[in-house]
Amino acid sequence: HVQLVESGGGSVQAGGSLRLSCQASGYMFSVYCMAWFRQAPGKEREWVAALSSRSGSYYADSMKGHFRISKVNANNTIYLQMNSLKPEGTAMYYCAADVDFCYSDYDSPQPYEYSYSGQGTQVTVS
Repeated sequence: HVQLVESGGGSVQAGGSLRLSCQASGYMFSVYCMAWFRQAPGKEREWVAALSSRSGSYYADSMKGHFRISKVNANNTIYLQMNSLKPEGTAMYYCAADVDFCYSDYDSPQPYEYSYSGQGTQVTVS
């Protein structure tokens, strides 16, 4: 089993930056992919970015150039650096992980495609 704990959320003004962290623990050597989702009030959970141990990073089109996903293997932590934030970026941000799936060329990844998810960290942009 894998446990994921997010942190780093908070309130920021439009145009500002935040860096989210996701600390992973447990059966980590089997994890192939870690990702970020976000869910705004009244909306479905939306895929943001993913980082594969084999093939690199992937981003939702609307996040490219503004968000960056990275990982520090030594402490099993992934980060989401968010720049030029907009009010529509207000959401709960969730970390996810899976041992087989990371990204699809055909459809935006869905939450159920990842086996593990954290409890989320709130980001508010005003």
